[in-house]
Amino acid sequence: MDGERPRGDDGARAFEFAVRALARKERTLAEMRALLEGRGFEPEHVEGTIARLVEIGELDDERFAERFAEDKRELRGWGPERIRAALAERGVPEDAIERAVAGQGHAEQTERAARLLRERGQPLTDDRARSRALEFLARRGYDYEVAYAAIRLAERRAA
Repeated sequence: MDGERPRGDDGARAFEFAVRALARKERTLAEMRALLEGRGFEPEHVEGTIARLVEIGELDDERFAERFAEDKRELRGWGPERIRAALAERGVPEDAIERAVAGQGHAEQTERAARLLRERGQPLTDDRARSRALEFLARRGYDYEVAYAAIRLAERRAA
């Protein structure tokens, strides 16, 4: 058999590879598919591995989106638009993205954005500073309505 593995082992190898990859980092279905395809596994082994991982609950786009959104909100201060874009880049289905970002209302987003401005430590004393703050919050994924409200809140608290 000159060094080749029997074809029957390919499905098991794909599954073992995927489990090891998930032990290092949670992934979306699309990311796992790309990883397995990139390693040269045959399409039937890729799809079989993904189906098996979904069935046993090890691969779940809904769970990934919820955890990702929560982490980015809490640890990075990201707003819904930036979270939405990052999840879409990772191949998460639109309905799962919407559920993951829907948990934060206007008041919570405004409070989080105002806290980011406070932590940033730059006073909002003139139009130029407020404009920079607005751009900062927009880059973080907050819509302009939330960003304006956060700037006003941060100004009131600083006074």
